[in-house]
Formats: sequence, C-alpha cells, structure tokens
Amino acid sequence: MSLPLLLFFFQFLSPSLQQFPRPCTTPDVLQSKRCCPVWPGDGSVCGSLSGRGFCQDVTVSDLPDGPQYPHSGLNDRERWPLVFYNQTCQCAGNYMGFDCGECKFGYFGANCGERRESVRRNIFQLSVSERQRFISYLNLAKTTISPDFVIVTGTYVQMNNGSTPMFTDISVYDLFVWMHYYVSRDALLGGPGNVWADIDFAHESAAFLPWHRVYLLFWEHEIRRLTGDFNFTIPYWDWRDAQDCQVCTDELMGARSPLNPNLISPSSVFSSWKVICSQPEDYNQREVLCDGSPEGPLLRSPGNHDRKRVPRLPTSADVESVLSLTEYETGLMDRRANMSFRNALEGFASPETGLAVTGQSLMHNSLHAFMNGSMSSVQGSANDPIFLLHHAFVDSIFEQWLRRHQPPRTHYPTANAPIGHNDGYYMVPFIPLYRNGDYFLSTKALGYEYAYLQDPSQRFVQEFLTPYLEQARQIWRCLLAAGILGAAVVGIIAAIITVACHRRTRRRKSSAYGERQPLLNSSEEEGSTSYQTTL
Repeated sequence: MSLPLLLFFFQFLSPSLQQFPRPCTTPDVLQSKRCCPVWPGDGSVCGSLSGRGFCQDVTVSDLPDGPQYPHSGLNDRERWPLVFYNQTCQCAGNYMGFDCGECKFGYFGANCGERRESVRRNIFQLSVSERQRFISYLNLAKTTISPDFVIVTGTYVQMNNGSTPMFTDISVYDLFVWMHYYVSRDALLGGPGNVWADIDFAHESAAFLPWHRVYLLFWEHEIRRLTGDFNFTIPYWDWRDAQDCQVCTDELMGARSPLNPNLISPSSVFSSWKVICSQPEDYNQREVLCDGSPEGPLLRSPGNHDRKRVPRLPTSADVESVLSLTEYETGLMDRRANMSFRNALEGFASPETGLAVTGQSLMHNSLHAFMNGSMSSVQGSANDPIFLLHHAFVDSIFEQWLRRHQPPRTHYPTANAPIGHNDGYYMVPFIPLYRNGDYFLSTKALGYEYAYLQDPSQRFVQEFLTPYLEQARQIWRCLLAAGILGAAVVGIIAAIITVACHRRTRRRKSSAYGERQPLLNSSEEEGSTSYQTTL
C-alpha cells in the first residue's frame, strides 16, 4: 500500500479533538443533545469497555458573569456547550478526545502511558530543511479537507433546534481560522445588523492566555496527525526589539509582492492562499455565520499601519516590565483593568505603567496592527500563518510569568469576569470540554517547553547543536561516502608508507651483513642504466 494511501487511511480512522466532530452533527444527536460517539478501538461508547471513559451529563458553572454582556438565552455560546449538547464523553486517566480515543497533551503510546516533553524553538534556529518542512505542513493543512470535523453555518434556532443541521466541510488549517472567528464573533440578537459587539469568549479578559494555549496545543496535535510527524512543534518568533517583520521573507512567511504592497510575494506559497471569515460586518447585516467560503487573497502590509496606534513594536524592556506585574487580573477584568498582567500582555495597558490606555495597540495587539492586513482583524486574524509564530511567543511570556510568580489557581477569577472567562467556564468552541482554569498552569504539566526558557546546557543542544545535527541527518549518505573514501585513501597511504619503511629496514640489515650487490646497478656501457628498488 502506498504511503499517501496509508496516511489517508490513518487520518480517516483516527479519532480527534475539536468541535464539531462529524459523529455529533446528525439530527438525532443534535435533538438528543448526546455527543458520546463510539470509540472504534473497542466498539463501545467513549471506549468504556477499555476503561477509557464514559458518557456523562455536562454540568456548567452557575457563578455570575460580569456586566459586559447583559443578555441571556440569545447566543449559542452561552453556558457552552448546553445549546448543542448536554452529554459528552468524560475521559479517564491520560485519555482525551471526543470519544476518548486520544492521549492528553504530553502523553503518547497506545495506552497513553508514555510521557514526553516537546520543545518549541525559535524559527530562526531551525535548519533550512526544518523551515521548509514547516511551510509544507502549513500548506498541506490549508489544502486538506478535515476528515473528522465540520463547521456550523447557522445558529441552533436556524437549524430548527437541530432537526435540519447546517454544517459544511473545512480544511484542517481553515478549521482553526473558523474557530478563532467563532469564539470572538458578535452576538446576533435578532434583526439585520442587531448585534452585541462587546462579547468575546477568548479575548479582553482572563481566558485570553489559557484559551490560546489550548488552541495552539490542538493545532500542533492536528498537524502531527495530518503529517505523521509526531515530533513536530510550532516554532515561535521572538519579536522583542524587532524593527520590521523579520519573518516576512520568501524563505519563511512570504515577502511583500513587488506588484502590490498589500499582497504576498508570488515566490511564496502563501500568495495563493484565500482567507475566510474576514467580513464580520457583512455577516452581521445578513444575520448569518461565516460558512468558510473563500473571500479573497491573504493581505499583509507590515509597517504601513497607523503610527499613532502602534508607535513601535515591543522591546525587551517592555516584556520585562509586563513580567514584573504580580496580579493576573484586576478590577472589572476587561480591557480597562489596571496593573493586570493579562491586560498588559494582551496590549490594552501600558507596559511601562500597567495602566489601561485607549487609542493604542500595545504588546500582543501591536503585532496584529503592525501587519496591517488579514492579521489586524480579530475575527479573521488566524488566516495569516504569522499568527501561530506570534502567539507561540506570547504563550512563552505567559509561561515566564507563571514560573516567576507561581500563582495558585485561586488567582484565576472564579466569578464576575466577562462571559466565557470565569475559571469554570468551558472554552468555546471545544468538544471535548476544557475549563479555563485547568490551563492556568505551566507548560511542563502539558508536555512542552520553549527552547529559550531551558537551562543553558539544554538550550545549547536545542538552539545550536540540533540544527547542525538535522543538517547532518539530511546529508548522512554523502558524509558516509566521504568517510569511506577518506578511510580508503588513508589506508592506501598508510600501506605504502608501511611497506616502504619495511623494505628500507631490510635494506639496512642487508648492508650490515656484507651485502655487496648495490640496489642501483650502473652498466659499464655509457648511457645504459637500469633501476632496481624495493618497490
């Protein structure tokens, strides 16, 4: 069987992790609200026969949300996921997945018993072949229809309470673009253009960092499943003190097109990418959800942004100032929070003072605005693959803060945060379910690390030695042939020298015992010579 066919077969049978899983999008499931698929491994619901999990009622937190969203019962994301499902698989031990067929983050093996730590590295420390592989993985994900997931294209009410499902296929990469759109979209209140914009289940409050941490982990996991490369990790772009878009080259994320400064260079594979979910005003006016249809080319024009909004990119000093803030959340726990680490890192507060500001995009936000294209719109920002490099580095700053201050879980807000951000709120739109507070913990517990946060010896191996070893792996046949040839030449030379020395020794011994015949004989006839040597 060919390798592509095997890969497809593996993808088709492998269970997976995101919403909406295909088995849970039928009218029967939507009307019963029971998303508890059979695990193919043993043919039982949630893999119960193998002790992997069981079907359980979903219990959501009743603790109050903040005042930012004053409505109730108007949006499918309220009290997630009860509008769609009130029963899901509860997995045991190290198992995970909508049918408990996968392993928790950081665990591997048939029975999820192997603990392994992956290392995310600086993209500029990757070898040439590793960079090329990363780009090829991105493009493969962009062009491969997800075998396991679909996206919802209508509200539960528009689906006649589940009797007429509204779902469509999506590529692996665009699935994550859609998820980022769905979690941050406006709430449709009924009627053209009647929306509530001050709502976001993954930004502008406490869940910003835990939600994106889970998002990156799932994205990493899906790329591993798609490619079969289970050593893959997302690289990061360390943008501290950058003066321009250092990753905007054709070797990496695409240079600027010489024909249109808002487009990607034709020499980059990203120039052919089409964006989705980039027209929120149109969706609001038509009272529809993004359906994943292509909406035009990927846009990017780094540096051509509003200088008043983004005076400069973050510096090393900015990062250190943000890390010095001791409180994770303060006040109303939204974009107006003062002296909040989350708010300062997200970019709604000054890194120097910790005080909330208006009219400026700082820290994390500044990179989005600086790109001045697809990435500068919250709902469609994940269309640009630079999003992944950027958020991986933001996640590493979050990790630095956790290690420096070692906050207990009680420091994460349990109540009165904006809707979707309390500790016990399940992350929208993930199935299986994950609470925000469960990811207010170190990457060490989740099975990954950042190269620049390792101790010096580990960092040397990851950032300096590993790229050279990777290059050596790529050319090992040439190195082996060169080694064999070199050994052969050395062997021949050594043999010649050995024989020469041996015969020279014999000659000296013969002279010492009265050898009279010279090694060089001269004929008495003039001009006639013959040479005799030990060789």
